[in-house]
Amino acid sequence: MRLLADMHISPRTVEFLRTRGHDVVRVNEILPSYASDETIVSRADEDGRIVLTQDLDFSAIIALTRQQSPSLISLRLASSRVEYVNAVLAKVLPEVEEQLSAGAIATVDDQRVRVRRLPIT
Repeated sequence: MRLLADMHISPRTVEFLRTRGHDVVRVNEILPSYASDETIVSRADEDGRIVLTQDLDFSAIIALTRQQSPSLISLRLASSRVEYVNAVLAKVLPEVEEQLSAGAIATVDDQRVRVRRLPIT
């Protein structure tokens, strides 16, 4: 899976995902660390990447574009401990990969994963 991790995602999580075979870049590797959320969404779309974030603003930005990309994984977890986030992602990513490839927003919380197809109308 090609992912663009925003600055709220730990570099340790980025490395963990890479060891699991995912093509992951963190925002600060390709954009200024202060890049706006809109710039991050645009870059993910250009690069064919799925945005991975803990920032709730991305859902609204992507929904407002009414486009089918980029897809988004929005983490709404009670803990941001790296080990917990990594365990959740290891479980969830295989479950949502196909839907995200087709254009979707996956909202992941401690109890469930909700996936909405793009565009959101």
